[in-house]
Amino acid sequence: MKLISAIIQPTKVQAVKDALNKIDVDRFTVFDAEGYGRQRGHLPTYRGVEYQTNLLRKVMVEIVVNDDFLEKTLATLQSIARTGIEGNIGDGKIFVLPVDQAIQIGGEERGPSAI
Repeated sequence: MKLISAIIQPTKVQAVKDALNKIDVDRFTVFDAEGYGRQRGHLPTYRGVEYQTNLLRKVMVEIVVNDDFLEKTLATLQSIARTGIEGNIGDGKIFVLPVDQAIQIGGEERGPSAI
């Protein structure tokens, strides 16, 4: 089992959700995040005054998948979350971590069947 943490653009959440559902990955967690990377923030304008913002709004999607779903989930995330043909700075990152155990709180399921 693997934990996939993907940091993506907020505008890509619905497209990622729809694409994951098509490959039968329908259990994941989404939450707001702010981050700082190579984009180095931006200069928004509020009431005619520019101000520096270092942290940019992103969305983090966390998915735990069995090993047989890993590669197709990664390929889907990478292709759908990318902006433009070749992608752009600020499109996000994907991290993959091992999961030792999964336990279903509402039932008796443990291990890969709990996912």
